[in-house]
Amino acid sequence: MSGCMSSFGGMSPVELSKGLNQLKSEHPPLLAQLEGLFTLTQRIEEDEIEKNFEELISKVNKFKEALDPHSEREEGVLFPMMGVYIGTTSGPIAVMEYEHDQAKAKIYEFLEKADSTQIVEEKKTSAELVKDAYYILTEHFAKEENVLFPMAERMLSDDEKEELYLKIQEIK
Repeated sequence: MSGCMSSFGGMSPVELSKGLNQLKSEHPPLLAQLEGLFTLTQRIEEDEIEKNFEELISKVNKFKEALDPHSEREEGVLFPMMGVYIGTTSGPIAVMEYEHDQAKAKIYEFLEKADSTQIVEEKKTSAELVKDAYYILTEHFAKEENVLFPMAERMLSDDEKEELYLKIQEIK
């Protein structure tokens, strides 16, 4: 049974290849932005709404600009490469894609609602969407770093790892 766990990243840590390491290294700046968004949502909850809501809109747009290419590198390159081995309709890849979809949906819904004129309670409710995305993505990044990336490192051939690296360089 312990052999099964190694394929899920549950055994010894692995050194990540260039492409996987790049994907992992994109997480800290995204997490830093997420922390800033979370702080703004807390201020909005405490009735410091007007200034913080406008700042939240601006920072969510900047976050989305940083998140989109990262997501594309994973969804467009890494996930399909892993999917050859483990499938994409269930299991880890399906979960990762679902979480991407959920977080993006929360962000898009927030931006859509933020565009319309809102009363105070609507702004608070909209800010909750950003908080939900924060929770989804902080857990999601941890799963990728602790399970998915080590799994990919063990699974992909050296040629595939090089292909991964080259293909993710093309996504700006």
